[in-house]
Amino acid sequence: MSSRVTDSRIRAVLGPTNTGKTHLAIERMCGHSSGAIGFPLRLLAREVYDKVCKIKGESQVALITGEERIEPPTARYLLCTAEAMPRDGGNRAFVALDEAQLAADRERGHIFTDRLLNARGREETMLLGSATLEPMVQALVPGAMIEERPRFSTLSHAGSCKLSRLPPRSAIVAFSVEEVYRVAELLRRFRGGAAVVMGALSPETRNRQVELFQSGEVDYIVATDAIGMGLNLDVTHVAFASLSKFDGVRQRRLNPAEMAQIAGRAGRHHQDGTFGTLSGGRREALEFTEEEVYAIEQHRFAPLTRLYWREAQPRFDTVDVLVADLESKPDIPQLAAAPEAIDLAVLKRLAEDHALMREVKTPGQVRRLWEACQLPDFRQQGADMHARFVRRLWQDLRQGHLGADFVAARIAELGQVRGDIDTLQGRLAAIRSWAYICQRPDWVLARDEMAARARSVEAKLSDALHQRLTERFVNRRTAVLMKSMGKDAGLLRVALDEEGRVTVEDQVIGHLDGFRFVVDAHADSEERKLMLAAAEKHLPQLLEQKAKALVESELGELRIERGAIVRGERPVAQLEQTKSPTHFRIVLEKELDALEPTQKARLSEALEHWLEGQLAPLDALRKLEEAAQDPEAGSEVRALLLTLVDRNGTVQREAAGLAHIPKEKRPFMRKLGVMIGSLDVYVPALLKPGPRMLLRALGVDRRSVNEKMEAVIEGTKHLPAGYRRAGQQAIRVDMAEKLFRAAHETRAKATGRDFPVDTALATSMGLLAENFQRLMRDAGFRPREQVTLAEGVFGPPPPRPWSWRPPRKDHAPQQGQSRGRSGGKPRGKGPHKGGKQGKGRPEHQPATSNAAFAGLADLLG
Repeated sequence: MSSRVTDSRIRAVLGPTNTGKTHLAIERMCGHSSGAIGFPLRLLAREVYDKVCKIKGESQVALITGEERIEPPTARYLLCTAEAMPRDGGNRAFVALDEAQLAADRERGHIFTDRLLNARGREETMLLGSATLEPMVQALVPGAMIEERPRFSTLSHAGSCKLSRLPPRSAIVAFSVEEVYRVAELLRRFRGGAAVVMGALSPETRNRQVELFQSGEVDYIVATDAIGMGLNLDVTHVAFASLSKFDGVRQRRLNPAEMAQIAGRAGRHHQDGTFGTLSGGRREALEFTEEEVYAIEQHRFAPLTRLYWREAQPRFDTVDVLVADLESKPDIPQLAAAPEAIDLAVLKRLAEDHALMREVKTPGQVRRLWEACQLPDFRQQGADMHARFVRRLWQDLRQGHLGADFVAARIAELGQVRGDIDTLQGRLAAIRSWAYICQRPDWVLARDEMAARARSVEAKLSDALHQRLTERFVNRRTAVLMKSMGKDAGLLRVALDEEGRVTVEDQVIGHLDGFRFVVDAHADSEERKLMLAAAEKHLPQLLEQKAKALVESELGELRIERGAIVRGERPVAQLEQTKSPTHFRIVLEKELDALEPTQKARLSEALEHWLEGQLAPLDALRKLEEAAQDPEAGSEVRALLLTLVDRNGTVQREAAGLAHIPKEKRPFMRKLGVMIGSLDVYVPALLKPGPRMLLRALGVDRRSVNEKMEAVIEGTKHLPAGYRRAGQQAIRVDMAEKLFRAAHETRAKATGRDFPVDTALATSMGLLAENFQRLMRDAGFRPREQVTLAEGVFGPPPPRPWSWRPPRKDHAPQQGQSRGRSGGKPRGKGPHKGGKQGKGRPEHQPATSNAAFAGLADLLG
């Protein structure tokens, strides 16, 4: 019962999940001439086997589990489950035991305890596990060197979260098949689906389901606590659907160490992770206690006080002697007798069959019966049902070997892939039993052939089960739609085919009936909501695409000119402006009245969608218009926005009524794209050639337009839209503000009243020196006398000094008051009589009042 004394160097590497313990063991083993590692799961053993094969080659590596045996004659490295691991390590240079804290498990703990005490390498032995194992290692393996490894990433509590609000890349953990299926079904309906991982699945099916999650096809995985044992997943959040489970004896709450083992799946390597509970279920809300959260986040758990032990080398004199040895008590205080495992329970039930026991006479027969009782209960049917299967197996084994024809027939019976998920799971459990039987060295004739057949059927059933799980719990169309709701929806492929069908990433979501979107008739109620949301996001571009195709097929190329939609040189429809300057009513020309009413309506609808696409450059103006209708903006801001809309995005600062706008409202205006400069309030997005040419073509802005909107142009009597006068030249208002900002930045750094102004930026724009000075004067900057060099001093003259004083206030002058240096003529006492709003009025006309509604009064004047 105690560890053997050897010359092997024993290291206990302990710590929480995501500390690289298993990776370290693989590196150490590959550095030795031979080695063996025992794992808690066949799936994990297979994963490491594949890694070591890439390093050492397949001929050097063996995989031995209960159901699978790959053992080349030249193999020097052994990857196996703990049960299949040799008790003494197989006389290898390196031996490691993974998840050694499972020695405290009620069902399998005695296996891990035996390997912890007896499995040793000639040169190095490594025990991997939780830090809770440290007292047991110190007591039972006194020569071991103990080292603790910290977790690579941080694990933090994220509280409770509804299923509908779970972040992507989450794992949901439940403790019953029914709960797993329920959560997976909900995720299918609301999030497009989830991968499913349970202990009852075959390793191949689990691998396929894990790949479904790892590849990103689904963003969620629902699992039992099997996820806590070595599955390396790209999970960022773990949500517990329950905090209690049935441990084989009673329903109990998980202890903090068990919670941490599962929660630790969140965050891999240096990526941080979170954990929490799932709210909104059918039961009461789940919550971690403060003590549990602290323990999980800080990795502080109560140490193990005992490990389970069972006699690993019992006597086989008689069945009664065998049972007595298996139920014997350890004489070491740190060890406790293991609870009755299913193999012992089956043996005791068979021992009650006196007819069977009369045939079990020799130690060899007792040993063979015990080996049959150790067949794992893959079906999870309990001791009574499993005992019946073992009894039938023993009736064949007592005569010698199982016949190849008999075994082949049983395997063939299980090879059917028809049926639902539960049926396929039952067949998989049964074929795993036969795979185990075929791996035994002396149970089956033609063992290798039968084992290969069993593995082939298991692979076929695993593929079918994976397909059924995917069909039931993954809705690829919903998954695509959910991703289309995310931040990168614009990157998804949305298409309209020739038949009018609308697809997102090749998944049909509906079709266009004329210009009306119709949801796919085969979608359920939840999918319909998602499809309508996806259609709302992508429909404008689809309608524009269809309208363009329709218009081009009916009318050819169109353009907007002189307030009309024109084809060639002839107008097709007039654009009547509504109360909104960015919305127009289409009035077809009289010659199109000859069309059939249906065709005419169809053409009008197509033109509306075509026009909507053409008006896209005016989105910034539309935002101002919408914000001006918002009561929360405040009357002063609304007045300024209306002025900007009326004047197509540019207004002189003195006419903007800024004195009446609270300073806290200015960030709101900046979000709308409104810039408040030294001389002008403007929207930079509307100073580009596209919007300006479009406003001119629509007839909204009748001022001249500079097609290229250069920074500086030659001055004219009537300035183009978006420009202000600078002496004999004109400069775009945003470029003028750029010069003013540069000068103010220099002034702020100056220590005295005077400061230099760099003219290089203005020169690069093409602004002449004398025109630059006149522009700067408008903003309050004054050049002072040029400083000359003293007599006898050589070199470039010092830069001309400038001064500054505010040019004007933020409100308009009183009626009849001169505008001073700002230019323009004095206003008369009467209201302005020129033209309609925004049409023909000079751009730099001031407001008529300094009241709160100054801008609005100017509009209505």
